Amino acid sequence: MSLMYSIKIALDTLRANKLRSVLTMLGIIIGVSAVILMVAIMQGLSYNIKQQFNKMGSNLIIIVYEPPKDNTKGRKIDGFTMRDVKRIERDCPLVGAISPEMPLGNSVEAQSNGRNMLVNPIGVMPDYARLRNVPAAEGRFISEVDAASWSQVCVIGSKVKTTLFPDVNPIGQHVEVDGLILQVVGVAISKGRSFSGDTDINVYMPLTTVQKRLLGSDRVGAIYAQPVSTSMLDQAQEQVWQTLMQKYSDVPGIKVDTMAALLSSIQSVFMVFTIVLGSIAGLALLVGGIGIMNIMLVSVTERTREIGVRKAVGAKRRDILRQFLIESATLSGVGGLAGVIAGTLGSYALGYITTFIPQLADKQSGHKGLFIYVPPWIVIFAFVFSATVGIFFGMYPAVRASRLDPIQALRHE
Repeated sequence: MSLMYSIKIALDTLRANKLRSVLTMLGIIIGVSAVILMVAIMQGLSYNIKQQFNKMGSNLIIIVYEPPKDNTKGRKIDGFTMRDVKRIERDCPLVGAISPEMPLGNSVEAQSNGRNMLVNPIGVMPDYARLRNVPAAEGRFISEVDAASWSQVCVIGSKVKTTLFPDVNPIGQHVEVDGLILQVVGVAISKGRSFSGDTDINVYMPLTTVQKRLLGSDRVGAIYAQPVSTSMLDQAQEQVWQTLMQKYSDVPGIKVDTMAALLSSIQSVFMVFTIVLGSIAGLALLVGGIGIMNIMLVSVTERTREIGVRKAVGAKRRDILRQFLIESATLSGVGGLAGVIAGTLGSYALGYITTFIPQLADKQSGHKGLFIYVPPWIVIFAFVFSATVGIFFGMYPAVRASRLDPIQALRHE
């Protein structure tokens, strides 16, 4: 019996039992669709995380001090100061740019022309705009002159502009923040929400203005540094760490991280979740495979006499084995193909439906809804796996059919 003839018989058999074939494939379709949907959502979220990190600035070294809460005996410091910033500038030749910042805390009230709103005031230096990717959309950013003269100027976020200055050009206007009257010299580009919060309600002031006019100290909250080249990121990080340890060797809580390392850690977690959720969804594929085996066993029982007739007229064991394997592979293959189509369309349909949820909109990029990405590898993997499941679970019924004794099979009623 030729291969093409075996395929024809298998397809004829499946067409003769359309409803049973469709119901058998349903488990495979659901399993493949679920796998693709889960992976598409997780891959989209991973892409979104990467975009959020890009908003915060790339190739950055982040230097912070977070004293451990349970540290009662160890040495503590009040935090980093401008002396630490200058030490890094002096002793770390691999650091090309550095910018400290000093947040004044969330939810500080800002007022102007009878309007008010809660803002996040931050003291920054001129390099902050480049390092943190916060260029001015209107006007200018904080300058060296502003920092040197403790100028009472500020750059406001886009939401601050629309709330406090809805009808006028904000450049040159004045706003009161934490009791300090500031002149608006620029409006920062809209970036939406990120891990650091809603950046569009930030008010950026010269760091020296915050230190001299509000805090009375030269403390800084965090320090951002950039290596002289991207390839020197790890070496620059180590250099900064060694410089700080020379002064604070026994102080716990000093952290020197990079955006790349943080992103890699988060993406590793997402990959684990992708594998776990994909595996859970893949259980439906196994259930579908068991369904195929069950139906094929029923088919063997129903067609016992047919098998006996074929063997009696010369069909060999391999012909019977091949025929039943082709039937099970066809069920799983067609089901897998349908599942790939359903899963892909369902993923993008979910992305479209979520565009109507305002909380999922990214104002900077204009993207609405969930980020959905169906990687080619999951489509290929899901289809191949579904076909393999069909062959695996169809093997036992096929072997059982091929081993039937033709005499006993012909007596079967």
